[in-house]
Amino acid sequence: MSVGGVAYRRVARPVLFRMGKGDPEVVHHRTLSALARVSRSAPALRLLGGLRRRHPSPRTVFGVDFPSAVGLAAGMDKDGVALKAWPALGFGHVEVGTVTAHPQPGNPRPRLFRLPASGAIINRMGFNNSGAQALAARLATTGRIGVPLGISLGKSKITPVDEAVGDYLTSLRAVYPFADYIAVNVSSPNTPGLRTLQDRAPLDELLAALTTEAGSLAWSLGQRRTPVPVLVKIAPDLTDQAIADLLEVCVDRGIAGLIATNTTLTRPGLAAGDAATAAEAGGLSGRPLAPRSLEVVRFVTAHCDLPVIGVGGIGTVDDGLRMLDAGASLLQLYTGFIFGGPPLVTSLNKAIAAR
Repeated sequence: MSVGGVAYRRVARPVLFRMGKGDPEVVHHRTLSALARVSRSAPALRLLGGLRRRHPSPRTVFGVDFPSAVGLAAGMDKDGVALKAWPALGFGHVEVGTVTAHPQPGNPRPRLFRLPASGAIINRMGFNNSGAQALAARLATTGRIGVPLGISLGKSKITPVDEAVGDYLTSLRAVYPFADYIAVNVSSPNTPGLRTLQDRAPLDELLAALTTEAGSLAWSLGQRRTPVPVLVKIAPDLTDQAIADLLEVCVDRGIAGLIATNTTLTRPGLAAGDAATAAEAGGLSGRPLAPRSLEVVRFVTAHCDLPVIGVGGIGTVDDGLRMLDAGASLLQLYTGFIFGGPPLVTSLNKAIAAR
C-alpha cells in the first residue's frame, strides 16, 4: 500500500467515518459539498490537477477517448454538483446519476450502511435525485470537465413499470446533449419492479426506443452522425441464461457496451462483525461482490464482443488488474473509493499505466 493509502486509511478515513454521528449519508453529503466547493475553485483545481496528468493509460472504448481506465461509478455524484473535482482526483471518466424523469427524494432514511469489517456498503437509496431537467440545467453551465461524462438513467418510482419507456425517454431527451455516453440502469434493487426491465421482452422494447431516439437526437442536434453510445448496467444476481438473453437483446438493438455489475441482494462472504448490519434491506457493494462481478465480466466477454466497464468489489490495485484480466475495458469505483480514498485511484492508474 502507498504512503498516501496508509495515511488515508489510518487518519483521514477514521475522521470521515466519525462525522455525522456515524450516519454515512451525512458524511457523503458533507464530502460532496466540500468537493463541490473545490469544483468551483480554480486554485483548488490547479492544486489537485497534477493527479489528472499522472499515469495516463489512454484508450478508446465504444468510440469514446478515455485518458485513463479508472472512472467514478454512478451514485457518488448523482446530481453532478462536483464534476470538475473528480478528474482532478485522477478519475479518467465520471458517471453521474442515476437520474430520473421526475425529481424524487428516494427511500426513507436511514438508507446507507457501512460494513467496515467486510469492506462493504448496503444502500437502499432509491434513486434520490433532483431530476433529469435539473441535471441538464447544471451541465449547461458547467461545461466540459476534461474527461468523458456518462449519465445514468433510471425509472421514476411514481411511474408504473408498463410506462417505463416514456419515463426513460424523457430523461434521455433532457441530458443527451451533455453526455459522452448514456447508461441505462435497469438493475438497481431499490426501485420496485425495476429489475423486471432486464427480462427479454421489456428490455427489447426499452432499448429499441432509446437507441432510436438517440439516433434522432444526434441528427436533430447536429452534433454527429454517430449517436452517443448507449450502455446497459446489469445486476450480478442474474443467472447465466438471463445474462445470455440480455446480451442477445443488447447486440440486436445496437447497444455499445455493458456495465457489470450493480449491487447484489445476496450477502456473500461477510465478516462476522457485520452480521447485524447485513440484515438491512438493500443492495450490497464492495469487497464481497468482487468474485461475482468477475464471473459476470468473464461471462459477458466470453459470449459477446461488447466492451465492458467492470465495477464491483474493486478495493485494491490487484482487484482492478484482475477485472481488466477478466476482460473489462474500463473500471469504475464507488465503495472502494470510500474505503480507499484518492490514493486508490492514483495507485490503480499507476499500475495500469505500468502495464
